[in-house]
Amino acid sequence: MTIRKICLGLLLLFAAQHGYAQELTAQQDRVKLTFALDNNGTPQYAVYLGTQAIVKPSELGFVLQEDSTFYRGFTVTGHETKAVDERWKPVWGEVNSIRNQYQELTVHLQQGQRLLNIVFRVFADGVGFRYEFPEQPLLNYFVVKEERTAFRLTGDHTAFWIPGDYDTNEYEYTTSKLSAINNRDIVASSTAIAVRVAPDEQAVQTPLMLKTGDGLYINIHEAALVNYSAMQLHVNRENYTLTSSLVPDPVGNLAYLHTPCTTPWRTILVSDKAADILSSKTILNLNEPSAIAQTDWIKPMKYVGVWWEMQTGKSTWSYAEDARHHTPSGKHGATTDNVKRYIDFAAANHIPGVLVEGWNTGWEDWFGNWKENVFDYVTPYPDFDVKGLQAYAAGKGVQLIMHNETSGAATDYERQLDTAYRFMKQFGYPAVKTGYVGKIIPRGEHHDGQWMVNHYQRVTTKAAEYQVMMDTHEPMRPTGLHRTWPNWMASEAGRGNEYNAFANGNKPEHETILPFTRLIGGPMDYTPGIFKLSGYNAADTSKRVHTTLAKQLALYVTLYSPLQMAADFPENYARYPDAFQFIRDVPVDWDDTRILAAEPGDYISIARKEKGSDSWYLGAITDENSRTLETSLSFLDAGKRYLVTLYGDAANADWYGNPEAYTIRTFIADYKTTLQLRLASGGGAALSIVPATPEQLKKVKPYRR
Repeated sequence: MTIRKICLGLLLLFAAQHGYAQELTAQQDRVKLTFALDNNGTPQYAVYLGTQAIVKPSELGFVLQEDSTFYRGFTVTGHETKAVDERWKPVWGEVNSIRNQYQELTVHLQQGQRLLNIVFRVFADGVGFRYEFPEQPLLNYFVVKEERTAFRLTGDHTAFWIPGDYDTNEYEYTTSKLSAINNRDIVASSTAIAVRVAPDEQAVQTPLMLKTGDGLYINIHEAALVNYSAMQLHVNRENYTLTSSLVPDPVGNLAYLHTPCTTPWRTILVSDKAADILSSKTILNLNEPSAIAQTDWIKPMKYVGVWWEMQTGKSTWSYAEDARHHTPSGKHGATTDNVKRYIDFAAANHIPGVLVEGWNTGWEDWFGNWKENVFDYVTPYPDFDVKGLQAYAAGKGVQLIMHNETSGAATDYERQLDTAYRFMKQFGYPAVKTGYVGKIIPRGEHHDGQWMVNHYQRVTTKAAEYQVMMDTHEPMRPTGLHRTWPNWMASEAGRGNEYNAFANGNKPEHETILPFTRLIGGPMDYTPGIFKLSGYNAADTSKRVHTTLAKQLALYVTLYSPLQMAADFPENYARYPDAFQFIRDVPVDWDDTRILAAEPGDYISIARKEKGSDSWYLGAITDENSRTLETSLSFLDAGKRYLVTLYGDAANADWYGNPEAYTIRTFIADYKTTLQLRLASGGGAALSIVPATPEQLKKVKPYRR
């Protein structure tokens, strides 16, 4: 060993013993991460894109019930780096293969006799990091009182945000500067949301989408949320620092942990192109591989259902008017005859599934009472023939989708899981939509707290044992766990299409923000496909959907889900059978996805290649502003020509004044073609692009502007 190396080693030892550490780095392409301890021994990290700072040196650490200063006085006892470059195949998804390439830096820290590791992974489009608590004699069972993870931003960025609420993600999005964030009035006025608990007026939910003044796009979220509470962000409006804010339990604790253990990953995506945020697979890559060995029973599917009837007041979930007097109301939607009507429609249009809500007893007593023992998940109403409908659906080649509403009584649901899932298997239900409308039981717990995070995991694991696919409503927003549990196919966790039925609706920009926010962590059951866009609400004829019909078609491509609903009534689809053809044709599983154009709050254009096929589907949507998107088809195979069917807004279409006006064009195109897609106010365009047959090449003309 040379004298120089000996001196360097002594210098590093001295630095560690006195609370200092050399700067450590990890880098992948243009994204760079640095780590160091400050003069107080507090861990800090920073993130750069090229030479430009994205996150300035920011604090890491905790306040524990056992140690209120577990964020300072650390020394670095060692570190390791490694490079990973691998590929894996998702069970279903937006692409058929995902590259997982990153540089990893693990930093080993010690405070007195307590140990903490911080693991950083640097990807070409961002950074993920998490805390590891090794097994150690002086830190065994412990309680997190505060997580001090910070994100010191470089300026007063534009934010696309909803309030940081402990129980709901169903707010409208607000676009504002960080310095203007205040959620108090929004929370107070959002009376259509069943449960709202947002004590911090400066808290926002993740995924949080940001745009800097010089055109950089930043997204902050988390990955692999397991055995921990969901992370929201407190916004310091003066210095633009965001701080982790975890959802508490009834006694104010944030997480109960037992070493060895890890936290979820904190994620920062960054690019100078908005499209890169939408195409990122970093959050998926930070989750563990599938825990389900045999996955051939997990099948993406489209479905229809007795749901929009209830949302619009045409029918009800309940059988009777009152829980104590069981006289039929005459408005029950889940009757044998009505469900048969939906089964017939699904079979005629090659739609595999029919979701039935309101089939089981208890709906007269379900909402707002904060009680257990409302539903038993196996007892149908007198007008719902379980066995008869199973046979009828099977004879038509259709599967029924179960619905289990819990009214927030998670404890009661857990007691009945085996009973409920045995019932599903007995009667051939391959999937279940669960619901948690109301305040949570155990009382005092929140939808986004650690107890409920673990509850959703227990439910998903139990469903996998019975080979049941999951569509969860009212949970915390997803964090990529569908890689680990691919039967957890979709969730709501956001403001869906239903708010156009019973509330003030979703603004035309809403669907152009969702892919940058709610969908960053996983698919959303948005329930698109509404064709009757006004006058559909029996109680309030002023209600309207804030899109055109063509945009409703485009949402099947731009808002990804492997479980996609054709949400409207069969009779409304019968009014426009040529437009409904796109819903019949569009797949729900993909081999490739290309983000063609994107700007949060303004517009999105996405092309997707059908699984196992050479056919592509394209969706383009806009906000309240009409626009023309120049769209290249260069993603198509060279040497092939395609038959394109374009479902677009009519020249006089407008989301408010003339929403159902559309046109359909067919033409021949190839990879050299550039389309001019005209989108009306609140409008969109949907395209099917399939290899042309020789006969079609003879009859159909090439594209002309």
